[in-house]
Amino acid sequence: MTALDLDRIVAEIVEYLLVETSLASYIDHTQLRPDATSADIVKLCEEAKLYGFATVCVNPYWVTLAAAQLAGSAVKVCSVVGFPLGASASAMKCAEAELAIRNGAREIDMVINVGALREGDLETVRLDIKAVADVCHRHGALLKVILENALLNREQKVAGCEAAQRAGADFVKTSTGFAASGATPEDVALMRSVVGPGMGVKAAGGVRTRADALLMIEAGANRLGASSSVAIMKGSGPTRSGY
Repeated sequence: MTALDLDRIVAEIVEYLLVETSLASYIDHTQLRPDATSADIVKLCEEAKLYGFATVCVNPYWVTLAAAQLAGSAVKVCSVVGFPLGASASAMKCAEAELAIRNGAREIDMVINVGALREGDLETVRLDIKAVADVCHRHGALLKVILENALLNREQKVAGCEAAQRAGADFVKTSTGFAASGATPEDVALMRSVVGPGMGVKAAGGVRTRADALLMIEAGANRLGASSSVAIMKGSGPTRSGY
């Protein structure tokens, strides 16, 4: 092996590691199943530290445990509000966000008032988001707003993105992962076109493989929600055959 060959191999290894680190930094490693146990949350956190994921995303009950497991690491805790239906009163969403942040969450994913959006009550939608955004930002936390695109037409998706932007949210997000379908590259591209470069777009629901992840990033996502994060990093997982 020549010195030139060795330099090429080293360069390829460095490039591979940079790509892997970059991809991991897009991912919210997610465990939102109702039957999750403390052992599942501990495993989630250990995987997140190993791969360097952006956050772990857990239900509010598990925030304290996740925060303790991740103490001293760069991985943040994300939790959900008004999940998965979005039909909670704004005061309840605010209380959920406040408690989750107090317990260690640094990012909040809230579900939009889907019914209000579908019937065109955009002021209710905006005020609902703004109330939670104010709580998050008062404590230095980020807010992601879940539209649940599977339940919306194109015009409603656009209106939801615009309402979230006007309300001061930091991200818009495609899906809870609990609806009939999840993220699509087309929806991600639409959301990015509405909010522009200054706001985050999170693709979630059905992001199961490395190919899925790269499609979403190419479409404009700068965060991915996935429970198959380890498979994504290993380049394995099921083929894209639905959600």
